[in-house]
Amino acid sequence: MSEASAIAGEENVEPLGVKMTTVTAEGTAQKLDVTLLGIRAGGWLMPAVTEGNALSPQAPGMVLADRKLKDAGIALGSVIVDQASGLKWTVGGFVSQESFSHSPAVFLGAEQWAQLQRMSAAARPKAAESGKSSDGANYSAIAVKANKELVSKLAAAMPTVELVSKSDAVSAIPGYKEEQGSLWMMIVFLFVIGSFVMAVFFYVVTIQKTGQFGILKAIGTRTAYLARSVALQVLLLSTASLIASALLVRAIEAFLPGSMPFQLHLSTLGLTCGAFIAMSLAGSLLSVWKVARIDALDAIGRAAA
Repeated sequence: MSEASAIAGEENVEPLGVKMTTVTAEGTAQKLDVTLLGIRAGGWLMPAVTEGNALSPQAPGMVLADRKLKDAGIALGSVIVDQASGLKWTVGGFVSQESFSHSPAVFLGAEQWAQLQRMSAAARPKAAESGKSSDGANYSAIAVKANKELVSKLAAAMPTVELVSKSDAVSAIPGYKEEQGSLWMMIVFLFVIGSFVMAVFFYVVTIQKTGQFGILKAIGTRTAYLARSVALQVLLLSTASLIASALLVRAIEAFLPGSMPFQLHLSTLGLTCGAFIAMSLAGSLLSVWKVARIDALDAIGRAAA
């Protein structure tokens, strides 16, 4: 870690320890699977605290816990016990949306992490010297804020250390790629199915109005005008339904429990709505094609019959 700090600057380097374990609230038998994350108090890896106090060297026994643990009965001031090492920590604050491999995160300061390392039966391999901090504790990784030039310097100075980007590190989480692949497949199929359903719906509506379109053509209405009218109706209906759907989703989100991993950013919602509107307009081309092929006399004859 000292080599990385010398190259990238001490303010741009933070140690990160990762350990999955089981804890219990003192006085209870309920076991909770969590991921212990060792960080430096006050560093840029420390998440924003939503309730309670942040990690501080002046409170070495305090830890931060994800809000999901509140549903399991953990509150501010609760003492949690690590089943592997027997160490006890007091929950001094809560953070939001912080988990690792579907397990809620518990953030430890440097002193707690060093103590955990000394108590842990599974010792770190000696080859991982680059993961040592100034206090001698072994960490799983070193987080570095660096540009391409600094990355090249780090690679040259520490040839035995594996350098990975943040996105690659996230992808390496067990099960992440498989879950993302399944989710993207479902999302793509939903878009494809949705586009077919909308195209067929508007096509059926257009067929039902064949007689009306024929009459309009017979009195001199241009096909281009009818095509614009169909496309505008599709746009208005699609926009209105998407607005209603977005409001419904937001209303449901407000009632979901905090333990449910649901997060819908405005950017994602906007892109999804834009994609559905584009697909609606693309599907309306089938209806426009049908309108363009309507024979006025034939349509009037069928309407009269």
